[in-house]
Amino acid sequence: MHVHLLQHSDFQGPGRIADWLTSMGHSHTVFHLHAGEAPPSLADCDALIVLDGPPGSEDEAELPWLKRERKLIGRALDGNKPLLGIGLGARLIAEALGAAVGRGSFTEVGWHEVTRSAQSPFDLPERFTAFMWHQRVFALPDDALPLGGSQASPVQGFAWDGGRALGLLCHLEVTRAGVAELLDSAEPPQGDAAGPNVQPREAILAEGARFDRLAPLLDRLLSQWLSTARA
Repeated sequence: MHVHLLQHSDFQGPGRIADWLTSMGHSHTVFHLHAGEAPPSLADCDALIVLDGPPGSEDEAELPWLKRERKLIGRALDGNKPLLGIGLGARLIAEALGAAVGRGSFTEVGWHEVTRSAQSPFDLPERFTAFMWHQRVFALPDDALPLGGSQASPVQGFAWDGGRALGLLCHLEVTRAGVAELLDSAEPPQGDAAGPNVQPREAILAEGARFDRLAPLLDRLLSQWLSTARA
């Protein structure tokens, strides 16, 4: 399979997703939309992944490529190819499905526990810890199933059309080096920096094993998601 990935920031790239695709024998192309590259054609791929982006990335007045990206997501939803969104990507998919997207009650930065929903069609642990980097959230789209939630964000993800379209607020793809670069280079999501759901840099990077534990979760999720292409 060949997978297109849409990137919106120098510091929010594919992370482990790129390595996973290669290890499983899939090819991929990353389109750096923030650097002026145009959104690709769906005809040239078997699946589409829309990555996270910086705050304010949903403003078409400032980002001329965003209108074309929204149209691309709409065509992907209308088609039969697997579609995965993370962070900003998940919000754009939720928006295209008619769900409300907006500022959440709490900012989540750092490591937080996700409890799997009983309705989730994806085989993930009942509870797992994921990396968070968001202030904006989405409601559950109509006809979608919830994947799970955290204490601060009840909807951490959704599956639509039998799991073919998947949105994740949390991050399973990050590496320690990638998060360190993100913390060094990007403004964190706006919100209460002293809130209980915002962790300092030292706490985020303290335990390298947390990043390692994301790898099998990502493997399980991506394997099940791409299987929808053959369903």
